[in-house]
Amino acid sequence: MPKHTVAALTRVGTTVSEAVDCPIGINVLRNDAEAALSVAAAVGADYVRINVHTGAAVTDQGVIEGQAHETLRLREQLGVDTKVLADVDVKHAAPLGAERSVGDQFADLVERGLADGVIVSGAGTGASVDTDTLEGVAAARADRGLSTPLLIGSGLTADSVDQLLSIADGAIVGTALKEGGHTTNPVDVDRVEEVMAAVETIRGENRS
Repeated sequence: MPKHTVAALTRVGTTVSEAVDCPIGINVLRNDAEAALSVAAAVGADYVRINVHTGAAVTDQGVIEGQAHETLRLREQLGVDTKVLADVDVKHAAPLGAERSVGDQFADLVERGLADGVIVSGAGTGASVDTDTLEGVAAARADRGLSTPLLIGSGLTADSVDQLLSIADGAIVGTALKEGGHTTNPVDVDRVEEVMAAVETIRGENRS
């Protein structure tokens, strides 16, 4: 990421952090973990998202290699507790090297990469997450006795909230909240209310 863009993101992040009291996350390009973590430290953000934290992936931007060791060392140097959310089999990409189960990828991210949360997405932006993959990651987490948060990275809709949030702990939602369900459109307030009504139903059931 060019330095002037990092500066602009820092200014935007500062403005947002002063305006809201909810957790804030930073994601820079596909995998500029250094820039994301640096901005997060400067603005007091709670977490960063890193698409390829361990291993390597073939993407339309080229081969991306995980740099977990460098990211974690930078976090230590900055003296911050910014959480690292990392993707399993990230969308718009294919793992490089021998095929590995999602359970093994999860273990690599958490046990070796020390990720604080794991994200499972569909094949592309807005694409439904594969429930078998999601369940495989959840099973791997249970088998290892871990409590690492599991998040859905794409495809959650008001209709799928009940099914998917019975497996995962939360979700990153974008496309489902846009006018007509198109990623590049403005946010549709009615769609937001519909998704959140379904989420609140789940929360109510979990409290009872």
